[in-house]
Amino acid sequence: MSANRISLSVSQQQKQAALDGVAAVRAAVPGLIALAPGEGRELYHFVNRNELFGRGVVSALEAHPQIVPPSLDVAGARADLDALDALRPVLAEVARLHAMLEDTVTLLGHDVMDVAYDGYQQLKLSGAAHGLEDLRRELGSQFSRTRRTRSEEVPEPA
Repeated sequence: MSANRISLSVSQQQKQAALDGVAAVRAAVPGLIALAPGEGRELYHFVNRNELFGRGVVSALEAHPQIVPPSLDVAGARADLDALDALRPVLAEVARLHAMLEDTVTLLGHDVMDVAYDGYQQLKLSGAAHGLEDLRRELGSQFSRTRRTRSEEVPEPA
C-alpha cells in the first residue's frame, strides 16, 4: 500500500516568488562566474592546508610590503579573500536550500511512483474488465526488457 510521505502544493505565485528570489541573489552578486565543465580541475583548490598557506602568505606580504615586487597584486589577493569570506555564508545557505529542494523533489517523485506502481497492479488485476488492457500494455512497455533476436543483432566487424 502506498504511503504519502509529503503533501505540498506550490502556487504559481509561490513559484514566481521563489524564482524572483533566486534572481535577486544572482543580481546582488553580479560578478559570479560559471566555469566550463572540467575547468575546475586545473585550478588551485582553496581548502584545508592550501587555505592556511594562502592566508598566511597574503598576511605576511601585507605585513612586509618592502619584499613585494610591483608585479605581485597583494591588494587584489586581499580583495579576493574578503569576497571569499563574504560569499561562504551565502554558499552555505544556498547549499542547505539546494539540499532541501532536492529532498523535496525526491520525495514528491517517490510518492508519485509509489501510487503509480500500486495503480499499475490495479490495472493488471481489473483493467481488462474495464477496457484498459491496451493502456496497461502501453504503460508497462516502457519497462519491458526485450531481447534482440539473432536477425536483429549487430553484425561483428570483418
